[in-house]
Amino acid sequence: MIRLIVFPFLLALSFAATVAAQDFSLSDTLQTLESPFKASSQTDSGGRIHDFQAEFRQSSHIASIDRSQRGEGSVRFKFLPNQSAADGIAMFRWEYRAPTVQEIVSDGRTLWFYLPENRQVIESDISRLQEQQGQNPVTFLSGLGNLSRDFSVEWAAPDRDAEGNPALLLRPRQASQYIDRLEVVVSRRAVAEYSIKGRAGTLFPILSTAVYDPGGNRTEIYFLKVQVNQAPAAELFRFQPPEGVEVVSPSEQGLGY
Repeated sequence: MIRLIVFPFLLALSFAATVAAQDFSLSDTLQTLESPFKASSQTDSGGRIHDFQAEFRQSSHIASIDRSQRGEGSVRFKFLPNQSAADGIAMFRWEYRAPTVQEIVSDGRTLWFYLPENRQVIESDISRLQEQQGQNPVTFLSGLGNLSRDFSVEWAAPDRDAEGNPALLLRPRQASQYIDRLEVVVSRRAVAEYSIKGRAGTLFPILSTAVYDPGGNRTEIYFLKVQVNQAPAAELFRFQPPEGVEVVSPSEQGLGY
């Protein structure tokens, strides 16, 4: 009985030591980030992330007035395969509790941006955003399986956070009005698992993202209490405007997020 207890304990210690000492390669880090979300891979092996839900904290800085603002809420994503789309279909629901209550919801075809205090919801065709896939903060997480297609990828500076998690710097391959560069901090435990097994598991690989736009504004998002493959119902990703809420089309200036 003692041996049965000690053996897994030693394995855990070995894995912890590997995580602490691993000198991660850029290729392994990128593969750890992309592989769980590829629409056509690992479907049968149990290594694919089909959906996730998390709490998030957001910190935004507006460069022109040197002002920062904090926000928080919850997010859900569900990824569905689609033969006509390389990234499949991504459904999502961002629910902000602060600094103001708002929702950004998509069923993969329509996107709704709801501001309760304005009694208004902006409704648009998601295909407009998909034309800029990977270059718009709203759609970035929808294309995780093909980041290297949409971005050039290198190490960030510094290339590790304070806990030793690797950090990547991504630049859009095509000029974007939304993103100048993007930094992603990847879980070192997820990268270590990929390095050892040669395949991604279901550890959620993203710890945080930081989006910098051409105007110098910055938006950082930290993911907390992440759960994967909970099979949320599709109805969660459809928005029904409450009674009295005006439905409008997006303006020429964009959606404002």
